[in-house]
Amino acid sequence: MATKTSIRTFGTGRRGTSTVGWILRGAAAGAAGTTALNVVTYLDMAVRGRPASSTPERTLEKLAEVAHVPVPGDGKTRANRVEGLGALTGLVSGIGVGGLFGLARASGVRAGTLVTTLVVLVSTNGPMTVLGITDPRTWSRSDWLSDLVPHLAYGAVVATTLDALDGS
Repeated sequence: MATKTSIRTFGTGRRGTSTVGWILRGAAAGAAGTTALNVVTYLDMAVRGRPASSTPERTLEKLAEVAHVPVPGDGKTRANRVEGLGALTGLVSGIGVGGLFGLARASGVRAGTLVTTLVVLVSTNGPMTVLGITDPRTWSRSDWLSDLVPHLAYGAVVATTLDALDGS
């Protein structure tokens, strides 16, 4: 059921989709965007011969330390868990941010590619910067491109998918 506010009716999109429906559509758009981000990242790695980033694993290690929740296992087993959990945090982040954009769509806010890209850049790099994993102020042009282009692909796919799901 929709709720009328001073800004707009909250809870249904143009097709009468509920808020939960829009969150789920946003999550699906986030999954598609995350796939696009991964494809662009892996293509960049293949073309330039660059290694994978270690920031997901380092971030997971730092979060585990700060939360006082150890990652179980020894040696290779633990390293494999950290690698898997690091990758999963990226998927959860991409899908979750997509869900938030779906929630925004339910409330009448339509974010385009650039806004979506900016939000996802801040939501991923912000915590890593706060945790001391990375410092974007020290990045080279190549570092920025390696980060910006995949996130731009994410933003474009999420915005386009939500537009398509909204019948735009």
